[in-house]
Amino acid sequence: MTEQKPAVRKERDSMGEFDVPEDAYYGASTMRAVLNFPISDLRFPRTFIRALGLIKKFAAQVNRDLHLLDDERANAIIKAADEVAGGAFDEWFVLDIFQTGSGTSTNMNANEIIANRANEFLGSDKGTKTPVHPNDHVNLGQSSNDVIPTAIHVAAGIITHEEPLPALAALEGSLMRQRDAFWGIIKTGRTHLQDATPIRLGQEFAGYAGQIERAKHRAAQALDELAELALGGTAVGTGVSTHPEFAARVIDLLQQTLSISFHETTSHFSAQSTLDNVVSAHGQLRSIAVSLYSIANNIRLLSCGPRAGIGELALPAVQPGSSIMPGKVNPVIAESVTMVAAQVMGNDGIIGFAGAAGSYFELNVMMPVAAYALLQSAHILASSAENFAKACVDGIAATDRGPALVEQGLMLCTALAPKIGYDQAAAIAKAAFAHGTTVREEAKSMTSLTDEELAELLDPEAMTEPGRQPISAGG
Repeated sequence: MTEQKPAVRKERDSMGEFDVPEDAYYGASTMRAVLNFPISDLRFPRTFIRALGLIKKFAAQVNRDLHLLDDERANAIIKAADEVAGGAFDEWFVLDIFQTGSGTSTNMNANEIIANRANEFLGSDKGTKTPVHPNDHVNLGQSSNDVIPTAIHVAAGIITHEEPLPALAALEGSLMRQRDAFWGIIKTGRTHLQDATPIRLGQEFAGYAGQIERAKHRAAQALDELAELALGGTAVGTGVSTHPEFAARVIDLLQQTLSISFHETTSHFSAQSTLDNVVSAHGQLRSIAVSLYSIANNIRLLSCGPRAGIGELALPAVQPGSSIMPGKVNPVIAESVTMVAAQVMGNDGIIGFAGAAGSYFELNVMMPVAAYALLQSAHILASSAENFAKACVDGIAATDRGPALVEQGLMLCTALAPKIGYDQAAAIAKAAFAHGTTVREEAKSMTSLTDEELAELLDPEAMTEPGRQPISAGG
């Protein structure tokens, strides 16, 4: 029995005739790219397609208002592009991320889908290119070379506004609640992984919350970088074949719709020939990843044990931790955060390389892979931050391990140094370590300090608030 070949239609592009699947909303240009780039299963995400659809929608609206496109064609394109932006045609965005470096193939993918859908609205069949043509009408006033970098910025702006910023705010809130809950718990601080002076567990969590507060500022700075749009430069930045008011009007509509302060670049040549804004924006995301890694790592270390480790925190038990060891529970949520950080670090390398190695004369030719990495980083940072807050931080409990070890802490001797001098305080610490005693016990036998003086000097709570700690000349 012979296998039936899928039905195709004949289409013609600037290179000649080509077979396209009969039901496909894309056309010959996209089909060529499908065959040219069978590289991976990576595709542009929903946010990017949404951005591309919005750009095409507002481009048609502006071209209509500028009397460059008749009402019938423009309205059909607007309706079709709105459907694309809403996700109705995602299955027809079939191209690999590893494609033409300008993203021309994906721009044409969008143009062809929108043109075919618009022609359906106007009573024509897919593939006819009439009355709506993908290049002449959908792409009017545009080039892939300014549309794709614009779509990258718009998509990344949307995702940063809608995902990392609120997710980081949620995580900050969780950490601040734990800061307040743990404020009364005094434990031993650590520097260089060694015992240091007392600290409140709430102060440690205040530090984590402070990192996330600053992470929110970094996300906002990334959004500022992404607000600069390349639209209007067309092929090489000169704006050839576009109306002088086109870009500003389209960008104004994007700004109104998305409530993001997009603006036209003041240097189209820079905006199209480099990925400098993307490199900078992702640098902020990389910094956020570093903060999340640091917090997650500290929390899982403080929970290590529960008996053979530090064991000062008890994390929520969300799943069995071992297939062989019954009862074992692992800090899996914190581990997932650290892996997200690793992925973002890798993406930063991709984007840095794309920015440096992809810029040739008037165009950067590594835009698709940079777009994919940027959008992935923003999404997974947001998802991991939100999940970390809900599945881990909110359920953290303090054990009695930290407070129980405070009196054993050798660095309590720090509070003695202003009173008896550094060298004598160090001798007390060494003696306590050698004898298995406490600083208080050794200070009582090695100095003339009274019990009352030692109680005041070695008050762990006072040591967490330096203003309350008595200071006097060494003796």
